[in-house]
Amino acid sequence: MRIPFLLADVLLAAAIGCLALLLAQEAPEQGWPALDVTGYVLVVALHLPLLLRSLRPVAVCLVVDALWVVYVTAGYWPVVSSFGPMLALYTVASTQRTRVSGVAAALMSAVWIYAGLITPQSVMASVLGQALIFSVALWRFGYLARRSMELTRRLRAEQEERAQREVAAERARIARELHDVVAHHMAVISVQAGLARYVVDSDPATARTALGTITSTSSEALEELRRMLALLRTDEPDVAPLTPMPGPERLSDMVARLRAGGAETELRVVGRPRPLAPGPGLCVYRVAQEALTNVLKHAPHAAATVELTYGEDQVTVEITDDGRGSSPGTPSGSGHGLMGMRERAKLYGGKISMGPRPEGGFAVCLTLPTSTGDGDRSHDGAAGQGAPGSEHPDATGVAGNPVGGEDGRETPPGASSYLRPSLPT
Repeated sequence: MRIPFLLADVLLAAAIGCLALLLAQEAPEQGWPALDVTGYVLVVALHLPLLLRSLRPVAVCLVVDALWVVYVTAGYWPVVSSFGPMLALYTVASTQRTRVSGVAAALMSAVWIYAGLITPQSVMASVLGQALIFSVALWRFGYLARRSMELTRRLRAEQEERAQREVAAERARIARELHDVVAHHMAVISVQAGLARYVVDSDPATARTALGTITSTSSEALEELRRMLALLRTDEPDVAPLTPMPGPERLSDMVARLRAGGAETELRVVGRPRPLAPGPGLCVYRVAQEALTNVLKHAPHAAATVELTYGEDQVTVEITDDGRGSSPGTPSGSGHGLMGMRERAKLYGGKISMGPRPEGGFAVCLTLPTSTGDGDRSHDGAAGQGAPGSEHPDATGVAGNPVGGEDGRETPPGASSYLRPSLPT
């Protein structure tokens, strides 16, 4: 239990005052006169200001030293009332600048020497030594205490600042995840709802398909939000999410939703698919999700292609569109989505480029390094599959279209060497 500093000052002043009164009983044995009423009043008066030593340390030190001079001048034993000035000096040294505390130490030494000068039987060598040693020792202890308190305050401030930065980073991460989840799914739902409304009378089957896509998309969005909320609410850091984190294997579902809404979207897989770590896998999925969301928002009639390439020690995802239906003069900016792409790539040691294609349209290319262990697992999991670049038996697109072309399509030339104004999200 922490005692309030005012209460601590009261208890310490009372303890030192009682000690002084007890020591005064030995004054006759040391050859000094016993305390009379005036002496007791001076002892009590000298220790009373110590009650306020934490609030006014310099003023208390001056008052205590002045009363000590009066007490010594009256002919009483100086040692009896020496504890109060010592405590006052320590308080000044532990709270004030070195120059102020040095003056306080010199003042106590002067009073100590004055007491020796007016006492006939004093040995001045001993008096000078005591005045110097006690003052320097108390000043040094107070200085160390002040430095310790300053370092403690600085450390506490740094810890609070670090905690605030961590909270801000966590808020940014949560905001980025919410943006990725809500923006993409709401864009898909908006497209599907517009399609259903347009064909509800002329093509009921297509309208029902669009409504089914809205149902599945909203359910997926709710499931991802539930997973995020579960992670935020739990006190267990290692609790597994409700469902696995989305990764490259979910790109086909994303493309299927977009094609069902009328967006011309294609997925191509080059190389041997292999499982990725949850973090890089989520990064690939979110970047593709954000890029396709920007295509829906800023070039709704464009044909988009998602190409996922598995290399020996890296994985690359490239999202391109042909630019049809893009809004002319799209203002530049750095929306949350674009910032999120760059932050994700930087987090996992990858590289990302965004820019216009020479033949028209826009390209986003993300490259992430993968560990050797992932490559070894990919060989085990790809037994019996075709060579890199061939059509994978499970990599089928929507409406029966093959997802990987036999042409082994490369990154569009110049996709990362030209930059157009960033698309706000």
